[in-house]
Amino acid sequence: MPYLTSTGPVLSAPGADRLGFGVPGYAHPLVAPVEWAELTRPGTPLHWAVLNVAGGGPGIQPDPHCLEAAGRLNNVGMRVLGHLDLAHGARPFAELVTDAQRYLDWYRVRGFLLDRCPVDRADLPGVRRLTATLDAVLDGGHLVLGQGTHPYQGYAEVADQLVTFSGAWSDYRWSQVAEWTANHPPERFVHFVHGVPRTHLEEAMRIARWQGAGTIFFTDRTGRTGAFDSLPGYWDEIVSRIGPGVSE
Repeated sequence: MPYLTSTGPVLSAPGADRLGFGVPGYAHPLVAPVEWAELTRPGTPLHWAVLNVAGGGPGIQPDPHCLEAAGRLNNVGMRVLGHLDLAHGARPFAELVTDAQRYLDWYRVRGFLLDRCPVDRADLPGVRRLTATLDAVLDGGHLVLGQGTHPYQGYAEVADQLVTFSGAWSDYRWSQVAEWTANHPPERFVHFVHGVPRTHLEEAMRIARWQGAGTIFFTDRTGRTGAFDSLPGYWDEIVSRIGPGVSE
């Protein structure tokens, strides 16, 4: 399975000069209504947004507020991903598949972010089994492996995208890209960076392009937890700099 095919919106204009947003998961729609509403604004360069209902999964019953938020994005053709926490390989396969099915049944997601995904070669067969199963259940959805660092290169063959950086600006500005990533186009890689000052926004975008990442989320919010829960203070500016990034 060299690549997993996708339905719905696709990344447009492949190349290192075209960036778009992958939203790691805003806070609950009751807490962050403006954030969720902004994603449906015409012209927002959104590749996908992650719906995390209950701290790493879909919860035990449908949440009407999350259902409404996901529905609005689905209705305008935006891709919503469910959040599955792999706990670095510790969660049982059956439990993950059950959570995935709930996301599909309740929120009509078009794919999944597999957060805290393993990175080592020894764990690749287990991840391959899971992504193959999810791909079959989705009937051609979008899968993102949320490692947050460069994994063993074989992981690039079992999902549509890899999150190869997730962390602070102080680390990102000195980060290095793995050589094997040069064998893949930019739309295969995602960078999440928090604590990016407005004055360094252009530099951060330049690093993403140099390192071959096509999907990003930069924010001036800081902290290991909660940094991605709300809009960056410079949201309008970064939207205007990137421009439209999704095509039907």
